[in-house]
Amino acid sequence: MILEHAVLNVKKGQGRAFEAAMAKARPLIEATPGFQKMELRRCVETKDRYLLLVWWGSVEAHTEGFRQSDRYAEWRAALHHFYEPFPLVQHYEQPLGDGGGGSPL
Repeated sequence: MILEHAVLNVKKGQGRAFEAAMAKARPLIEATPGFQKMELRRCVETKDRYLLLVWWGSVEAHTEGFRQSDRYAEWRAALHHFYEPFPLVQHYEQPLGDGGGGSPL
């Protein structure tokens, strides 16, 4: 399983509107083959900052299955105008030490 991670800095004062837009857009990503689960968390220290975590069956499920789909165009239209700056999205392997192929810790 792959974990997608993005810190979403939302334009000042737009947090609640972003949350509403994300709630409407969520079914778009959930409909993607390989999607496992998603969490969106508000930052405690910085207003209008969020942590997006998405679990995928593979990197390709995200980069090809979702980002190359018509659903991604809808996702982008609904959400991308909220971000300032645009987030860096990265993918992470299984936790180390759990039999996921990493070094034991």
